[in-house]
Amino acid sequence: MNYFAHALPFLDNPYFATATGIPDWLTVVDRKVRIRRKHVAPFLDDDCPEIAAVAGGVLQHLRDDARFHETRAFAELSIELTVMARDELGADSGFRPAFLGHLLVELLLDAALIDAHPDRLDAYYEVLGQVDATVIEEAVNRMAPRRTERLAWMLERFRTTRVLSDYAEDGRLFVRLNQVMGRVGLNRLPETFCRILPEARRKVAFRREELLEGIPATDGV
Repeated sequence: MNYFAHALPFLDNPYFATATGIPDWLTVVDRKVRIRRKHVAPFLDDDCPEIAAVAGGVLQHLRDDARFHETRAFAELSIELTVMARDELGADSGFRPAFLGHLLVELLLDAALIDAHPDRLDAYYEVLGQVDATVIEEAVNRMAPRRTERLAWMLERFRTTRVLSDYAEDGRLFVRLNQVMGRVGLNRLPETFCRILPEARRKVAFRREELLEGIPATDGV
């Protein structure tokens, strides 16, 4: 799952909803900081309500991801999109089609949810603006075995760049995909890769409800 799918059911609880993005933000800016269930669970009853909410949001992310990756729809779509990527790029392209198959399912699920709830995307970014990013970072530093000094910066940058808005249009999504490819050390995708995005988008949107099976629901999902 990606940021919007994680946070969407919890937008009435700003610190909780924001915290559902923490594990993914850390993989972007501070990969050595690993926050696990055992690190977070003791803080669920913390006297500070913001810290308790952060702990709850991180645990929700971990539970959601575990369930999401076990769904039949995720397994089947990952294979279908991996094959589409491989056929477009070539088996020896070095672009790791399996990585793209997995990634596209997650990003395009967010795109499908944004399409279904366009007003909630603005609400999501408003929620990110309601929290104190330094409080989020310090909460994580109380929980994780290793400190981070980049999480607050990442949260603010994520909020201002509004990356999720780009998922709705294939050309802008393609740019974001290449940013991910560069971050993980893979070659850039050729522009011809855009040819598979409309069909990939359709496939993921069609199975949106199956992908969210067993995960907290939002009205209308």
